[in-house]
Amino acid sequence: MRADRRRGFTLIELLVAISILAIVAVLGWRGLDGIIRARVALTSQMEATRGMQLAFAQMQSDIEHIATADLLQQVPPQPQPRPFLLAPANHMTLVRTAYRENEAALLQVVSYSLVDGVLLRRESAGTRDLIQLDKLWKAATTDTDNTAPVALQSGVTAMMTEVWENKHWLPGGQPPGSNPTALSLDPTGIRVSLQTKDTQLVMTKSFLMGGL
Repeated sequence: MRADRRRGFTLIELLVAISILAIVAVLGWRGLDGIIRARVALTSQMEATRGMQLAFAQMQSDIEHIATADLLQQVPPQPQPRPFLLAPANHMTLVRTAYRENEAALLQVVSYSLVDGVLLRRESAGTRDLIQLDKLWKAATTDTDNTAPVALQSGVTAMMTEVWENKHWLPGGQPPGSNPTALSLDPTGIRVSLQTKDTQLVMTKSFLMGGL
C-alpha cells in the first residue's frame, strides 16, 4: 500500500502569495484614501457653497430694503446728498429701512466686512433721526462701530462689490477711513463677488436695488 502524501506550499509560493496580497492591499488602501479625500473636499466645497448662499440671501434682504436718496434728505435739503451706499473692496455699508408691525419705518446702517477671512455683518439700531443716522453711518464707515458682528461665512479670501450706474459696472465706493460721500449717480443694481480659500472659483450674485 502507498502512503497518502499531501503536498504543502513551498516557502517561495508563500512569499509570492503574501507579496500579491500586500500589493492588492496597498492599491486598495490608496483607492479608499483617494475616495475619502475626494469626499472630504466635496463636503467642504458644499459647506462653503451653502454658506455663500446664506450670505447672499442676507445681502438680498438688505439690498431689497435699501433706503432711497430722497428718503434721507432733510427739509430744507442739506448741501450734499446723504450717502446710503458705500462698497469698496472687502466692505459694504448701506442704509436700509426696517419695518415693525403697526409702526413707521426705521432706518438702519448695515455693514459687511471681511476680517481675517471671516465675512461679518453688523446692523445698527433703528432710528428716524437723520442726525443720529449720520453718527451711525460715520461709525460704520470708519471702523469705530462697537456693535457685535454676526459671522456669516469663514474662509473667505476676497469680497468685491460693484454698482450698476449709467449702464456700466463701477467700483462701489471709497475705502473706510476716507471721507465717505454719496455715489455720484443713482445706482440701480449691486454685484457682489465672494471667493473662498477652498476653491479658485468666484461666486458672484447681482441684486436689484429696492427689489425692483
